[in-house]
Amino acid sequence: MSPGTHLDDTITRGNQSCLTKIVLLGFTDFQNMQVLLFWLVLIFYMVALAGNSMILILTIADPALHTPMYFFLLNLSFLEIGYTSSIIPKTLDHLLSENLTISFVGCGIQMYFFILFGITECCLLCVMAYDRYVAICKPLQYSCIVSPKECARLAAISWAIGILVSFGQSVSIFTLPFCGPNRINHFFCDILPVLRLATTDTFKNEVAVATVTVFFILVPFLLILLSYVLIISTILRMPEATNRRKAFSTCSSHLIVVSLFYGTVTFTYVRPKSVYSLDSDRILSLLYTVVTPTFNPIIYSLRNKEIKAALKKAIGKKAVLLK
Repeated sequence: MSPGTHLDDTITRGNQSCLTKIVLLGFTDFQNMQVLLFWLVLIFYMVALAGNSMILILTIADPALHTPMYFFLLNLSFLEIGYTSSIIPKTLDHLLSENLTISFVGCGIQMYFFILFGITECCLLCVMAYDRYVAICKPLQYSCIVSPKECARLAAISWAIGILVSFGQSVSIFTLPFCGPNRINHFFCDILPVLRLATTDTFKNEVAVATVTVFFILVPFLLILLSYVLIISTILRMPEATNRRKAFSTCSSHLIVVSLFYGTVTFTYVRPKSVYSLDSDRILSLLYTVVTPTFNPIIYSLRNKEIKAALKKAIGKKAVLLK
């Protein structure tokens, strides 16, 4: 048995041995690809950090981007940085190390931030869909409905939901007794794999997870779909093709991002338990924790004239300063 996969990371409580560390097996079944996976994940992570940081800086520095849409995009980019950074550094360490353990407390902290950023992103993507709905379907009332105060309120609600849900889920899971196996066939402390380690009945926790999935993943997704049904209906009724193209271009980036994010997350957490597979779950998790946060800033940058203009302006100022 390789280092980091032993089962003696325990403490004694009464007559039970309880965990102090958890082993994340990650991609140990791909021994010949560990180094390749490390470099692929590292490259995606660095691109995600660079792209989202660029959007953060541009939206803060350029007054032309001080609008509701870019305020929400700023929040989304911050979320993506936190989302990937709560998981990927430890994954990279495990890909090159024989020590595959994470402390029990560290596992709880990782799960807390993973749920926080994930749930907040679901809510924020829903808020961004609402913003696009008002902009296209009620353009004359846009500045009144989506005021700076309302933007701050909607963003605060999204963050508050994420904080409360993540706290409740993490506390309810990590106060269970974990006094048995300590190995997870995953590369981070995801909810269902960790629950399988608990040495007690986890039915109530599974119901809580299902409830959170319905209210904070499925409901926002359905609201986003409803928003786009109304948006597309409004666009198709526009008399001029130019106006239709312009209207659709303002929401196409968000629609692509929603498709990427919800496509993987929904299949991971909403599929029937009978078809649940840890192997496929690892691959899907890799997509929404690494690949999607990498593509989001690229999508918004390549398909957004304002972002490209702000980037050219920033590069121009930098060139002038270097002369």
